Amino acid sequence: MAMQIQGVYAALATASIASAEKFYTQLFDREPDDRPMDGLIQWRNVAGANIQIFHDKENAGSGRLTIVVPKMDQARRSLEEIGAELTAETEGDYGKIAHLIDPDGNRITLAEPPSRLFKT
Repeated sequence: MAMQIQGVYAALATASIASAEKFYTQLFDREPDDRPMDGLIQWRNVAGANIQIFHDKENAGSGRLTIVVPKMDQARRSLEEIGAELTAETEGDYGKIAHLIDPDGNRITLAEPPSRLFKT
């Protein structure tokens, strides 16, 4: 019998819960859903994903997160409104990507799917 899975969380390490909470609250446009224990905050159902930010100074800045957006130019404008800087876009067969860095140095990749279906 296979293990039952109730949920999956992506997790990023931070040196400062307070600065990470401020950044991700602005990025996700809402406060964390849960504070299940000291040094851990989490958002549930961010476009179907669950995100945890946990205090781990030694590993802060080594995480990666990809967020799929419908339109890169709209995402860029939204990020500018909160003071976040997005890199120049790279375009390929699978769409466009650009990056931003959180206060700890974790890399967040924004990905815009291609406007047409990719042929395999």
